[in-house]
Amino acid sequence: MESITINIRGIDIHCNRYNSGTKEKIVFLHGFTGSTHTWDEVVSFLPDTFDMLTIDLIGHGKTSKPLDSTRYVAEEQIADLHALFQHLQWSDFTLVGYSMGGRLALSYASKYPVKRLILESSSPGLTDKEERLNRKQSDEQLANRILDEGLTSFVNFWERIPLFHSQRQLPLEKQQLIRQERIAGSEIGLANSLRGFGTGVQPSYWNKLEEIITPTLLVTGELDEKFCMLAKTMKKHLPNVAHKEIREVGHAIHVENPELFATIVEDIILKEDVR
Repeated sequence: MESITINIRGIDIHCNRYNSGTKEKIVFLHGFTGSTHTWDEVVSFLPDTFDMLTIDLIGHGKTSKPLDSTRYVAEEQIADLHALFQHLQWSDFTLVGYSMGGRLALSYASKYPVKRLILESSSPGLTDKEERLNRKQSDEQLANRILDEGLTSFVNFWERIPLFHSQRQLPLEKQQLIRQERIAGSEIGLANSLRGFGTGVQPSYWNKLEEIITPTLLVTGELDEKFCMLAKTMKKHLPNVAHKEIREVGHAIHVENPELFATIVEDIILKEDVR
């Protein structure tokens, strides 16, 4: 594994690269409160014939945490990713995104071509104005809470939300690793991520789904009913799509069953067909 930090458009972006130079390329984008470490187990189960890149998104991990929340908006992050890929001379890759990272992966694929798109527990955003406003206000309150009460208090709250209930079944050692990754975050980075790229403020991509001809796989856990329903609705709009619902897991399939998630990614790439 090669650890890389590159100055892109005025910020430092940190990545980990595995098996550089091989034919098939995969990019992994983590969720909110995550980092490159989110993908450590998945990467360990994938063959060394894949050239893999895990990225700390803005406000997370070892990547810069600008004080201006407008630097976190979707258009800026799309431009950051594209400039990074150009710097690395990466093209024709599979783009994998989880939750917030899935929203960004979809945003990127709506503007730039990718070989394949794998969206884990992801959403195209919100269309209803009242729903957007409510979510924006909720995320603003959460951002203020992070800054006012500190990271430990926030993580205590965050790991108890219903979205992550299924993770309580994981071994305590693994739960502790997840907690450590969250605790290692940055108050200003997470707060500004919510303010600039929360679901309530990001653009809605529902009306662009029909234009995304990239082969797309939607992956959800059966215990995460909200995102299973979202995926079923997205499937009606994406022209080249399949949906896998994974049994006995919740929102973070790659955390709760990393070996299975890696197998899904490998099968998609080797079979050259999302369906």
